[in-house]
Amino acid sequence: MNSPTTPLVLLVEDDARLAELVRTYLTANGFRVNVENRGDRVVERVQRENPDVVILDLGLPVKDGFSVCRELRTIYSAPILILTARDSDIDHVVGLELGADDYVIKPVEPRVLVARIQALLRRGRAPGAADGRTLRFGTLSINSAARSVALGDQPVSLSSNEFDLLFFLATRAGQIQSRETLYQQLYRRDYDGLDRTLDVRISHLRKKLGDTGSPEKIRTVWGHGYMFVSEAWETA
Repeated sequence: MNSPTTPLVLLVEDDARLAELVRTYLTANGFRVNVENRGDRVVERVQRENPDVVILDLGLPVKDGFSVCRELRTIYSAPILILTARDSDIDHVVGLELGADDYVIKPVEPRVLVARIQALLRRGRAPGAADGRTLRFGTLSINSAARSVALGDQPVSLSSNEFDLLFFLATRAGQIQSRETLYQQLYRRDYDGLDRTLDVRISHLRKKLGDTGSPEKIRTVWGHGYMFVSEAWETA
């Protein structure tokens, strides 16, 4: 029997058969699962139920998943996992741009779905993520205990995933981090050569940290990965 401390999933899916299959599998693997089949009711349910993760289909009646995701991100900070049958790069990228944390393409292997949810729930628990350190590079400061970032005296608003990526790179300043390493360490999965999640996260970080144009602070090392350049922040 599930206890109140068991992670609560809000599954937003209008296909009743699929929703029941997913609910049954997740319940058997240690989750509590509530189901919603209409997009216009999601925000109210999230506010009332406070789930640990939302699994969000994109093709919903009344209000589509993109609109729901955008609205959720103004009031909800926990993970959002997009579940979609649309095998289109642009759909995945738009979903991530709107604030989703990850995506899975239907039909999804149940074990993969469980692994993705567990990885999302582990965010912020990675070694060193809450060790109380404050990292400083020129005008950039990163407080790992508060999970906060500032440029000079201006706070920088980052999502949890963006913070984890920045912290991981910053604690390894001057070292090239491969895509394979970043996917394994941050997303707990292998890089398949097609996934755009990391590209979107890096793009978001650069924009928010003023590293645009020809990025030098978070540098792309073509064919190898990404590198946080500590000395580049001295002139920020």
